[in-house]
Amino acid sequence: MSSGSWPSWLSQALERLNSNNLERSLLAIAPVDGMKIKVAGRDLCLFSSNDYLGLSSHPRVRRAAAEAAQRLGMGPRGSALICGYSEEHRALEEDLATLEGSDSVLLCPTGYAANLAVITALADSETAIFSDALNHASIVDGCRLARANGAELHIYPHRDMNALESLLAACQRPRKLLVSDGIFSMDGDLAPLAELTELKHRYEALLVVDEAHGTLVMGAQGGGACEAAGVSDQVDVRVGTLSKAVGAQGGFLATNAALRRWLVSRGRSQIFSTALPIPVVAAAREALRVVRQEPELRTRLRAHTERLSQTLTHSKTPIFPLILGAEQRALDASRQLFEAGFHVTAIRPPTVPKQTSRLRITVTAAHSSDEVESLVTMMQQLELC
Repeated sequence: MSSGSWPSWLSQALERLNSNNLERSLLAIAPVDGMKIKVAGRDLCLFSSNDYLGLSSHPRVRRAAAEAAQRLGMGPRGSALICGYSEEHRALEEDLATLEGSDSVLLCPTGYAANLAVITALADSETAIFSDALNHASIVDGCRLARANGAELHIYPHRDMNALESLLAACQRPRKLLVSDGIFSMDGDLAPLAELTELKHRYEALLVVDEAHGTLVMGAQGGGACEAAGVSDQVDVRVGTLSKAVGAQGGFLATNAALRRWLVSRGRSQIFSTALPIPVVAAAREALRVVRQEPELRTRLRAHTERLSQTLTHSKTPIFPLILGAEQRALDASRQLFEAGFHVTAIRPPTVPKQTSRLRITVTAAHSSDEVESLVTMMQQLELC
Protein backbone atom coordinates (compact mmCIF):
# COMPACT_ATOMS: atom_id res chain seq x y z
CA MET A 1 0.00 0.00 0.00
CA SER A 2 1.34 3.42 -0.98
CA SER A 3 2.31 5.68 1.90
CA GLY A 4 0.25 8.34 0.14
CA SER A 5 -2.99 6.39 0.41
CA TRP A 6 -5.64 7.62 2.82
CA PRO A 7 -5.59 4.55 5.11
CA SER A 8 -1.79 4.70 5.35
CA TRP A 9 -1.78 8.44 6.02
CA LEU A 10 -4.45 8.15 8.69
CA SER A 11 -2.70 5.28 10.45
CA GLN A 12 0.60 7.16 10.57
CA ALA A 13 -1.04 10.43 11.65
CA LEU A 14 -2.90 8.73 14.50
CA GLU A 15 0.28 7.00 15.62
CA ARG A 16 2.10 10.34 15.75
CA LEU A 17 -0.68 11.87 17.84
CA ASN A 18 -0.67 8.95 20.24
CA SER A 19 3.11 8.75 20.61
CA ASN A 20 3.26 12.50 21.37
CA ASN A 21 0.50 12.25 24.01
CA LEU A 22 -1.72 14.48 21.87
CA GLU A 23 -4.55 12.12 20.91
CA ARG A 24 -7.91 13.20 22.30
CA SER A 25 -10.76 10.96 23.40
CA LEU A 26 -14.38 11.43 24.45
CA LEU A 27 -15.44 10.56 27.99
CA ALA A 28 -19.13 9.84 28.53
CA ILE A 29 -20.35 11.73 31.60
CA ALA A 30 -23.61 11.20 33.48
CA PRO A 31 -24.75 14.28 35.47
CA VAL A 32 -25.95 13.46 38.98
CA ASP A 33 -26.53 16.61 41.02
CA GLY A 34 -24.85 20.01 40.99
CA MET A 35 -21.24 19.36 40.01
CA LYS A 36 -21.43 15.67 40.90
CA ILE A 37 -21.10 13.31 37.95
CA LYS A 38 -20.57 9.63 37.18
CA VAL A 39 -17.97 8.34 34.74
CA ALA A 40 -17.82 4.59 34.10
CA GLY A 41 -19.61 4.04 37.39
CA ARG A 42 -17.18 6.21 39.35
CA ASP A 43 -18.47 9.17 41.40
CA LEU A 44 -16.58 12.38 40.63
CA CYS A 45 -16.76 16.07 41.43
CA LEU A 46 -16.54 18.14 38.26
CA PHE A 47 -13.96 20.94 38.29
CA SER A 48 -13.63 21.44 34.53
CA SER A 49 -17.03 22.89 33.63
CA ASN A 50 -17.82 26.29 32.10
CA ASP A 51 -21.29 26.22 33.70
CA TYR A 52 -20.07 28.90 36.10
CA LEU A 53 -23.39 29.57 37.85
CA GLY A 54 -24.74 26.02 37.71
CA LEU A 55 -27.71 27.21 35.66
CA SER A 56 -27.73 24.27 33.25
CA SER A 57 -29.31 22.13 35.97
CA HIS A 58 -31.32 24.83 37.78
CA PRO A 59 -34.91 23.57 38.27
CA ARG A 60 -36.46 26.69 36.75
CA VAL A 61 -34.22 26.52 33.68
CA ARG A 62 -34.96 22.84 33.12
CA ARG A 63 -38.68 23.45 33.56
CA ALA A 64 -38.66 26.34 31.08
CA ALA A 65 -37.05 24.15 28.42
CA ALA A 66 -39.48 21.29 29.03
CA GLU A 67 -42.54 23.54 28.92
CA ALA A 68 -41.36 25.23 25.72
CA ALA A 69 -40.83 21.84 24.07
CA GLN A 70 -44.34 20.76 25.06
CA ARG A 71 -45.92 24.03 23.94
CA LEU A 72 -43.93 24.91 20.82
CA GLY A 73 -42.00 21.77 19.84
CA MET A 74 -38.28 21.53 19.32
CA GLY A 75 -38.20 23.75 16.25
CA PRO A 76 -36.83 25.79 14.68
CA ARG A 77 -37.54 24.27 11.22
CA GLY A 78 -34.88 26.27 9.39
CA SER A 79 -32.29 29.01 9.46
CA ALA A 80 -33.18 32.32 11.06
CA LEU A 81 -33.55 34.04 7.67
CA ILE A 82 -35.87 31.36 6.29
CA CYS A 83 -38.33 30.41 9.02
CA GLY A 84 -36.35 29.68 12.19
CA TYR A 85 -36.60 33.09 13.87
CA SER A 86 -39.48 33.06 16.36
CA GLU A 87 -40.95 35.48 18.88
CA GLU A 88 -38.94 33.56 21.50
CA HIS A 89 -35.72 34.31 19.62
CA ARG A 90 -36.62 37.99 19.31
CA ALA A 91 -37.46 38.19 23.03
CA LEU A 92 -34.13 36.60 24.00
CA GLU A 93 -32.26 39.10 21.83
CA GLU A 94 -34.06 41.92 23.66
CA ASP A 95 -33.22 40.39 27.05
CA LEU A 96 -29.56 40.09 26.08
CA ALA A 97 -29.46 43.66 24.75
CA THR A 98 -30.74 44.83 28.15
CA LEU A 99 -28.07 42.78 29.92
CA GLU A 100 -25.31 44.09 27.67
CA GLY A 101 -26.57 47.67 27.52
CA SER A 102 -26.36 47.52 23.73
CA ASP A 103 -28.65 48.83 20.99
CA SER A 104 -29.28 45.36 19.63
CA VAL A 105 -28.28 41.70 19.70
CA LEU A 106 -28.10 39.04 17.00
CA LEU A 107 -28.36 35.39 18.03
CA CYS A 108 -25.98 32.84 16.48
CA PRO A 109 -25.98 29.03 16.61
CA THR A 110 -22.80 28.92 18.74
CA GLY A 111 -20.21 31.26 20.16
CA TYR A 112 -17.79 29.81 17.61
CA ALA A 113 -20.14 30.75 14.78
CA ALA A 114 -20.58 34.23 16.27
CA ASN A 115 -16.85 34.96 16.06
CA LEU A 116 -16.65 33.59 12.53
CA ALA A 117 -19.66 35.67 11.48
CA VAL A 118 -18.42 39.02 12.73
CA ILE A 119 -14.80 38.68 11.58
CA THR A 120 -15.54 37.39 8.09
CA ALA A 121 -18.38 39.88 7.58
CA LEU A 122 -16.23 42.89 8.48
CA ALA A 123 -12.78 42.07 7.10
CA ASP A 124 -11.91 42.35 3.40
CA SER A 125 -9.00 43.41 1.19
CA GLU A 126 -9.07 46.93 2.66
CA THR A 127 -8.97 45.67 6.26
CA ALA A 128 -6.15 44.80 8.63
CA ILE A 129 -6.96 42.55 11.59
CA PHE A 130 -5.00 42.70 14.85
CA SER A 131 -5.50 39.63 17.05
CA ASP A 132 -4.03 38.61 20.42
CA ALA A 133 -1.73 35.58 20.20
CA LEU A 134 -3.81 33.66 22.75
CA ASN A 135 -7.26 34.39 21.35
CA HIS A 136 -9.76 31.54 21.15
CA ALA A 137 -9.63 29.13 18.21
CA SER A 138 -12.87 30.56 16.80
CA ILE A 139 -11.19 33.96 16.49
CA VAL A 140 -8.10 32.34 14.98
CA ASP A 141 -10.21 30.52 12.39
CA GLY A 142 -12.25 33.63 11.63
CA CYS A 143 -9.03 35.55 11.02
CA ARG A 144 -7.71 32.81 8.72
CA LEU A 145 -10.91 32.86 6.66
CA ALA A 146 -10.78 36.65 6.44
CA ARG A 147 -7.15 36.52 5.32
CA ALA A 148 -8.15 34.16 2.53
CA ASN A 149 -10.58 36.89 1.45
CA GLY A 150 -7.78 39.46 1.26
CA ALA A 151 -7.58 40.84 4.80
CA GLU A 152 -4.16 41.57 6.29
CA LEU A 153 -3.55 39.71 9.56
CA HIS A 154 -1.28 40.74 12.44
CA ILE A 155 -0.85 38.62 15.58
CA TYR A 156 0.50 40.60 18.52
CA PRO A 157 2.14 39.04 21.62
CA HIS A 158 -0.30 38.25 24.41
CA ARG A 159 -1.63 41.44 26.06
CA ASP A 160 1.32 43.45 24.70
CA MET A 161 -0.13 46.89 23.96
CA ASN A 162 3.22 48.40 22.95
CA ALA A 163 3.64 45.76 20.26
CA LEU A 164 0.05 46.28 19.15
CA GLU A 165 0.51 50.03 18.83
CA SER A 166 3.66 49.54 16.75
CA LEU A 167 1.72 47.33 14.36
CA LEU A 168 -1.16 49.81 14.18
CA ALA A 169 1.17 52.73 13.53
CA ALA A 170 2.85 50.93 10.64
CA CYS A 171 -0.37 49.68 9.05
CA GLN A 172 -1.39 51.17 5.68
CA ARG A 173 -4.79 49.52 5.31
CA PRO A 174 -7.69 52.02 5.49
CA ARG A 175 -9.73 49.99 8.00
CA LYS A 176 -8.44 48.33 11.16
CA LEU A 177 -10.15 45.61 13.21
CA LEU A 178 -8.98 44.82 16.76
CA VAL A 179 -10.06 41.45 18.15
CA SER A 180 -9.44 40.10 21.65
CA ASP A 181 -10.85 37.73 24.20
CA GLY A 182 -12.16 39.57 27.25
CA ILE A 183 -11.21 36.68 29.53
CA PHE A 184 -8.69 34.27 28.01
CA SER A 185 -10.19 30.82 28.33
CA MET A 186 -7.06 28.78 29.06
CA ASP A 187 -5.24 31.26 31.30
CA GLY A 188 -8.11 33.04 33.04
CA ASP A 189 -6.44 36.43 32.68
CA LEU A 190 -8.12 39.60 31.46
CA ALA A 191 -7.52 41.61 28.32
CA PRO A 192 -6.20 45.16 28.93
CA LEU A 193 -9.54 46.59 27.83
CA ALA A 194 -8.89 50.21 28.83
CA GLU A 195 -5.73 50.25 26.71
CA LEU A 196 -7.46 48.48 23.83
CA THR A 197 -10.24 51.06 23.74
CA GLU A 198 -7.68 53.86 23.85
CA LEU A 199 -5.86 52.38 20.84
CA LYS A 200 -9.17 51.82 19.07
CA HIS A 201 -9.92 55.55 19.28
CA ARG A 202 -6.39 56.67 18.47
CA TYR A 203 -6.22 54.60 15.28
CA GLU A 204 -9.94 54.77 14.37
CA ALA A 205 -10.28 51.00 14.58
CA LEU A 206 -13.28 48.77 15.18
CA LEU A 207 -13.03 46.76 18.42
CA VAL A 208 -14.47 43.26 18.90
CA VAL A 209 -14.26 41.60 22.33
CA ASP A 210 -15.17 37.97 22.97
CA GLU A 211 -17.06 37.87 26.28
CA ALA A 212 -17.66 34.10 26.28
CA HIS A 213 -16.26 33.63 29.79
CA GLY A 214 -17.31 37.03 31.11
CA THR A 215 -21.07 37.12 30.54
CA LEU A 216 -22.91 36.87 33.91
CA VAL A 217 -19.54 36.29 35.62
CA MET A 218 -18.10 39.81 35.66
CA GLY A 219 -19.55 43.29 35.90
CA ALA A 220 -22.05 44.71 38.38
CA GLN A 221 -24.99 43.59 36.23
CA GLY A 222 -23.28 40.56 34.69
CA GLY A 223 -22.42 42.35 31.47
CA GLY A 224 -18.93 40.84 31.40
CA ALA A 225 -15.34 42.01 31.42
CA CYS A 226 -16.20 45.08 29.35
CA GLU A 227 -18.74 46.21 31.94
CA ALA A 228 -16.28 45.51 34.76
CA ALA A 229 -13.68 47.67 32.98
CA GLY A 230 -16.21 50.43 32.29
CA VAL A 231 -15.76 50.29 28.51
CA SER A 232 -18.93 48.57 27.27
CA ASP A 233 -20.08 51.62 25.33
CA GLN A 234 -16.71 51.86 23.56
CA VAL A 235 -16.59 48.27 22.28
CA ASP A 236 -18.21 47.98 18.86
CA VAL A 237 -19.10 44.29 19.06
CA ARG A 238 -19.24 42.08 22.13
CA VAL A 239 -19.36 38.39 21.29
CA GLY A 240 -21.18 36.28 23.84
CA THR A 241 -22.18 32.70 24.39
CA LEU A 242 -25.17 31.07 26.03
CA SER A 243 -23.31 27.82 26.70
CA LYS A 244 -21.17 28.88 29.66
CA ALA A 245 -22.53 30.92 32.58
CA VAL A 246 -26.00 31.06 30.98
CA GLY A 247 -26.07 27.26 31.06
CA ALA A 248 -27.75 26.71 27.68
CA GLN A 249 -26.41 26.72 24.10
CA GLY A 250 -25.73 29.26 21.39
CA GLY A 251 -23.94 32.54 20.80
CA PHE A 252 -24.79 36.18 20.28
CA LEU A 253 -23.40 39.49 19.02
CA ALA A 254 -24.16 42.64 21.01
CA THR A 255 -23.69 45.70 18.83
CA ASN A 256 -25.39 48.73 17.27
CA ALA A 257 -28.34 48.57 14.91
CA ALA A 258 -26.34 49.29 11.74
CA LEU A 259 -23.78 46.56 12.40
CA ARG A 260 -26.57 44.11 13.23
CA ARG A 261 -28.18 44.85 9.86
CA TRP A 262 -24.86 44.11 8.13
CA LEU A 263 -24.29 40.89 10.08
CA VAL A 264 -27.80 39.62 9.31
CA SER A 265 -26.98 39.92 5.60
CA ARG A 266 -23.28 39.02 5.59
CA GLY A 267 -22.55 36.81 8.62
CA ARG A 268 -22.23 33.52 6.76
CA SER A 269 -21.92 31.20 9.76
CA GLN A 270 -25.16 32.67 11.09
CA ILE A 271 -26.96 32.83 7.76
CA PHE A 272 -26.29 29.24 6.72
CA SER A 273 -26.90 27.54 10.09
CA THR A 274 -30.17 26.35 11.54
CA ALA A 275 -31.49 28.66 14.23
CA LEU A 276 -31.37 27.70 17.92
CA PRO A 277 -34.03 25.22 19.12
CA ILE A 278 -36.90 27.02 20.87
CA PRO A 279 -36.54 25.06 24.17
CA VAL A 280 -32.90 26.16 24.35
CA VAL A 281 -33.95 29.77 23.80
CA ALA A 282 -36.59 29.47 26.53
CA ALA A 283 -34.00 27.98 28.90
CA ALA A 284 -31.61 30.87 28.25
CA ARG A 285 -34.34 33.46 28.90
CA GLU A 286 -35.22 31.80 32.19
CA ALA A 287 -31.55 31.60 33.18
CA LEU A 288 -31.26 35.38 32.79
CA ARG A 289 -34.30 35.83 35.03
CA VAL A 290 -32.86 33.46 37.64
CA VAL A 291 -29.61 35.43 37.82
CA ARG A 292 -31.50 38.67 38.37
CA GLN A 293 -33.63 37.13 41.11
CA GLU A 294 -30.95 35.00 42.81
CA PRO A 295 -27.89 37.25 43.23
CA GLU A 296 -26.47 34.77 45.73
CA LEU A 297 -25.33 32.63 42.78
CA ARG A 298 -22.83 35.25 41.67
CA THR A 299 -21.86 35.97 45.28
CA ARG A 300 -21.07 32.29 45.84
CA LEU A 301 -19.03 32.12 42.64
CA ARG A 302 -16.94 35.10 43.74
CA ALA A 303 -16.36 33.52 47.16
CA HIS A 304 -15.16 30.24 45.62
CA THR A 305 -12.93 32.17 43.20
CA GLU A 306 -11.35 34.11 46.06
CA ARG A 307 -10.78 30.88 48.02
CA LEU A 308 -8.96 29.14 45.18
CA SER A 309 -6.94 32.30 44.51
CA GLN A 310 -5.46 31.93 47.98
CA THR A 311 -4.04 28.48 47.19
CA LEU A 312 -3.73 28.17 43.41
CA THR A 313 -2.69 30.86 40.95
CA HIS A 314 -4.17 34.27 41.66
CA SER A 315 -7.16 34.87 39.42
CA LYS A 316 -9.99 37.38 39.17
CA THR A 317 -11.98 34.82 37.19
CA PRO A 318 -13.22 31.27 37.89
CA ILE A 319 -10.46 29.85 35.65
CA PHE A 320 -7.29 28.56 37.32
CA PRO A 321 -4.50 27.21 35.08
CA LEU A 322 -1.89 24.97 36.67
CA ILE A 323 0.86 24.92 34.05
CA LEU A 324 2.91 21.71 34.22
CA GLY A 325 4.85 21.82 30.94
CA ALA A 326 5.08 18.39 29.34
CA GLU A 327 1.96 16.69 28.00
CA GLN A 328 2.54 13.48 29.96
CA ARG A 329 2.89 15.36 33.23
CA ALA A 330 -0.48 17.05 32.71
CA LEU A 331 -2.09 13.72 31.80
CA ASP A 332 -0.61 12.07 34.90
CA ALA A 333 -1.88 14.85 37.18
CA SER A 334 -5.35 14.65 35.65
CA ARG A 335 -5.37 10.87 36.16
CA GLN A 336 -4.29 11.22 39.80
CA LEU A 337 -7.13 13.62 40.50
CA PHE A 338 -9.56 11.35 38.65
CA GLU A 339 -8.59 8.45 40.87
CA ALA A 340 -9.08 10.71 43.90
CA GLY A 341 -12.62 11.60 42.78
CA PHE A 342 -12.13 14.83 40.82
CA HIS A 343 -12.69 15.53 37.12
CA VAL A 344 -10.02 18.04 36.04
CA THR A 345 -9.04 18.02 32.38
CA ALA A 346 -5.48 18.03 31.05
CA ILE A 347 -5.15 20.74 28.40
CA ARG A 348 -2.52 20.09 25.73
CA PRO A 349 -1.35 21.56 22.40
CA PRO A 350 -2.72 22.79 20.09
CA THR A 351 -5.23 24.22 22.57
CA VAL A 352 -2.30 25.79 24.42
CA PRO A 353 1.29 26.50 23.24
CA LYS A 354 3.89 23.72 23.33
CA GLN A 355 5.45 23.05 26.74
CA THR A 356 2.56 24.75 28.54
CA SER A 357 0.32 21.71 29.04
CA ARG A 358 -1.75 22.23 32.13
CA LEU A 359 -4.63 21.41 34.35
CA ARG A 360 -7.46 23.88 33.78
CA ILE A 361 -9.45 24.10 36.99
CA THR A 362 -12.78 25.91 37.01
CA VAL A 363 -14.98 26.66 39.99
CA THR A 364 -18.74 27.26 39.89
CA ALA A 365 -21.57 28.48 42.08
CA ALA A 366 -22.88 24.91 42.10
CA HIS A 367 -19.88 23.71 44.09
CA SER A 368 -20.21 23.58 47.85
CA SER A 369 -17.54 25.06 50.09
CA ASP A 370 -16.71 21.52 51.24
CA GLU A 371 -16.13 20.41 47.64
CA VAL A 372 -13.78 23.33 47.03
CA GLU A 373 -11.86 22.57 50.23
CA SER A 374 -11.64 18.89 49.29
CA LEU A 375 -10.07 19.79 45.95
CA VAL A 376 -7.55 22.09 47.63
CA THR A 377 -6.62 19.41 50.16
CA MET A 378 -6.16 16.75 47.48
CA MET A 379 -4.03 19.01 45.29
CA GLN A 380 -1.82 19.77 48.27
CA GLN A 381 -1.48 16.06 49.04
CA LEU A 382 -0.51 15.40 45.43
CA GLU A 383 1.95 18.32 45.61
CA LEU A 384 0.22 20.08 42.72
CA CYS A 385 0.03 23.41 44.53
